Amino acid sequence: MKVKVQTLDAKAGGDIQLDDAVFGVEPRADILHRVVTWQLANRRGLARGARERSDVARTGKKFGRQKGGGTARHGDRRAPIFIGGGKAHGPRVRMFTLGLNKKVRALGLKMALSSKAMGGNLMIVDNLDMGEGAKTQALQAKIGKLGFGKTVLVMDGDALNIGFARASSNLHGINLLPAVGANVYDIMRHETLVLTRAAVEKLEARFNG
Repeated sequence: MKVKVQTLDAKAGGDIQLDDAVFGVEPRADILHRVVTWQLANRRGLARGARERSDVARTGKKFGRQKGGGTARHGDRRAPIFIGGGKAHGPRVRMFTLGLNKKVRALGLKMALSSKAMGGNLMIVDNLDMGEGAKTQALQAKIGKLGFGKTVLVMDGDALNIGFARASSNLHGINLLPAVGANVYDIMRHETLVLTRAAVEKLEARFNG
């Protein structure tokens, strides 16, 4: 798949050949759903459990007579009926992590990239270097010329361009990621995906070894 490359000034920057094995896979909603569900489940924290009567550090000594005391026949102070006792039927510790095969995860990422490419929402830029004019106002003008869309995910190579990152930090709807952080959830929840040449190389190398 051949795609046109642009510069940040919205000028032609040549063409780039995208690997069809990465950017030309037919998307499947069920695979994308499985990967997104796996991602969101695994980022949940551990559900905290309450301390039940076996977890509370109180005396286990029978504190009264069995008969003749005029009160109920309690065995120890850890019973839920007492202040400081254990919780009855409280929440248990829960883990929400899910497992998903590596091949399914890789396929999901390929499909997410392919869905942007096939839907016309993939844009390739030469690089993110803004030089000395790395200011928010200047970047906003460049974005207006490029026509990014309402929400944009910008991916660079090994590391993000510091000037671009600073200039875009105060702009709503623009998020940045290095290529190593590419994931299905972030790609699908943004309207436009912007990749640099370095990001394309990293993503293709990730799947092609």
